Amino acid sequence: MTLTGDGFAARHGMLAAGYGSRPDPDDPSQVLAMPIVLHIPKVDPPARSDLLAAAATATVALCLDARVGPDEDGEPGPWQHALREWTDARIRKVARRARGAQWLAAQEVDGVTVDVGGAQARALVPGQVGALDPRIRKLQIGGTDLEHDEPGPVEPGLPILWVNASLDMTVGKAAAQVGHASMILAGAMTLERARLWAEDGYRCAVRDADPQRWAQLCDEVARGAAVAVRDAGFTEVAPGSMTVIAPIP
Repeated sequence: MTLTGDGFAARHGMLAAGYGSRPDPDDPSQVLAMPIVLHIPKVDPPARSDLLAAAATATVALCLDARVGPDEDGEPGPWQHALREWTDARIRKVARRARGAQWLAAQEVDGVTVDVGGAQARALVPGQVGALDPRIRKLQIGGTDLEHDEPGPVEPGLPILWVNASLDMTVGKAAAQVGHASMILAGAMTLERARLWAEDGYRCAVRDADPQRWAQLCDEVARGAAVAVRDAGFTEVAPGSMTVIAPIP
């Protein structure tokens, strides 16, 4: 596809502008979050790195989807209000696992599904946690993890999201974090580089960073050559922890 119109530029501009810090509502059920559904079948589960790459790609693909709008005529898309309300607050994500009929049912809920090497993830349009679609609410958040794998070399030129291995995050937590990273990375790219990434289907690689690699990546963040995700600390990790770093291509 060719992405040259003002619609894509406006959607990219939303990510480039950063994210709000609107205080949470008093009612926890009104907190906004993006659900990410991870397809983890009981038999022959996917490779962890591929599943995380699918989650990252699905997230940024949803954020820059034409259905967010505006379209090429400047009209808002059906997902625009939900995305903008969400990005004006904390960009929370909650990953849930599904298999079989549950996974098929999740395809009926507004979102974007991505397959990476047979690993599948679906990012859904954000909304209030208390108004979550029943087909998604029934899915478990925890309880299943995947072993760390050793994927091969990364294709030259492919964006890499480096996960802080020392935090030992579950696959669900890591999926949310790489989803944050793909959004921040897209916003840090120039518009033309973001268009090229879109034309390549937002493909990316996810890799674990050992302490030596992580120290080098932190230096890149300090130089402005990479973006970092700093977690709010609601689950699993301490507040302010850097969870994922992505060099800016």
